[in-house]
Amino acid sequence: MVRPRIGRRSLSASAILTILSMLCVTGCGGGQKDDTLTVFAAASLSESFSAIGKLFEQGHPDMKIRFSFGGSATLARQIKQGAPADVFAAANMETMRQSEAPTFRIFARNRLEIAVPKGNPAHVAGLSDLARPGVKVALCAPRVPCGAAAATALAAAGVTVKPVTQEQDVKAALTKVRLGEVDAGLVYRTDVRSAGGEVEGIEFAEADKAINDYPIAVVPGTRRQVAAKEFIDIVLSDQGRRVLSDAGFTLV
Repeated sequence: MVRPRIGRRSLSASAILTILSMLCVTGCGGGQKDDTLTVFAAASLSESFSAIGKLFEQGHPDMKIRFSFGGSATLARQIKQGAPADVFAAANMETMRQSEAPTFRIFARNRLEIAVPKGNPAHVAGLSDLARPGVKVALCAPRVPCGAAAATALAAAGVTVKPVTQEQDVKAALTKVRLGEVDAGLVYRTDVRSAGGEVEGIEFAEADKAINDYPIAVVPGTRRQVAAKEFIDIVLSDQGRRVLSDAGFTLV
């Protein structure tokens, strides 16, 4: 007599569901690990946040920190589209609002300088020189914070500049200057300082009209709320503020 194989299909289905559940536990986190804190930050924060990240890891030996540096507008868009980030630090208020973070803290300010290659071969002395025929200028794209600040400063000076390139973040604009591909670029004071002696910085009065506030926030929906807040605490701490000040930021 052949015995009926009762429940074989239901058992197989149960086993499949169990396997899928186990896979989800290990793989449904969108690529984020619980021991990794992901920080999206404006490109101009690369050096200072990398140093602050080391301070965070020293106090959290069980965690690693992963940075994604780039144009603030691009980062805000990625966060809004669901990119796995825990902390967002932007180079102006507008891009922070685009990320839809409900609360944030302003932790620093930055101002523009004219960056020129070492030796200043085009003899640039101020904003008006950027409009001279033959002077090649790099700006950030208009929707990037450094580009918006540049537009404000140039308008305040009554100067119209036709850039040969518009970059997606301030580090890219600085690179054009550093490599001698342009005669000048409008970048942040902190970026001139980070380049060491590879570029020279020229201050100008209209920079006072285009100061950028830097906000920082916990990204809505992160599973690492506590760690994210602790990273922000380090940014706001005396140690973090010292790093930012040394980089050329104005503290608030």
